[in-house]
Amino acid sequence: MKHDELLQMLGAFAREKQAMLLRHQAGARHVAQYDANNTYQYVLAREDVHLDWLSRALESMGSTLETASEPDRPVSGKGEAAARTIFEEDARDAQAFYDRWHARVEGVTHARHRLMLQVILGEVLEHERFFEQAMAGRTDLLGRRTTESPVEGAVLASRWIE
Repeated sequence: MKHDELLQMLGAFAREKQAMLLRHQAGARHVAQYDANNTYQYVLAREDVHLDWLSRALESMGSTLETASEPDRPVSGKGEAAARTIFEEDARDAQAFYDRWHARVEGVTHARHRLMLQVILGEVLEHERFFEQAMAGRTDLLGRRTTESPVEGAVLASRWIE
């Protein structure tokens, strides 16, 4: 794989990954249940790391990743119904991302970049599993509680209220 071809592929992969992160960020605003929202925060933190890796790879090749803005992500329904819609969309999008990129990543001849992309794709599948488990109502996505007391309340959609 030639330099320009690899650069073009890394750029396209990074732009799609950035769009995925921004959709997850917008989607997390509709997920109020603590455990599910914490899972989104975990996914966002990992995706932030992925974008850092991709940005560094692009910079090492003489390019940059342009900053994009968070999309509007309206959903139908409220509460659990809205969260379920978000989980379904994000699980489906994760699988589609993997399907779109898996074969192309295997064709990358630059070993360090191929391994980085394989790790990212593996984590995309892990995130898909999280979304599917959340959709099924699981609350032990990141671990089990040490107490049996139920979680009360909900996560606010925005951090600051004026």
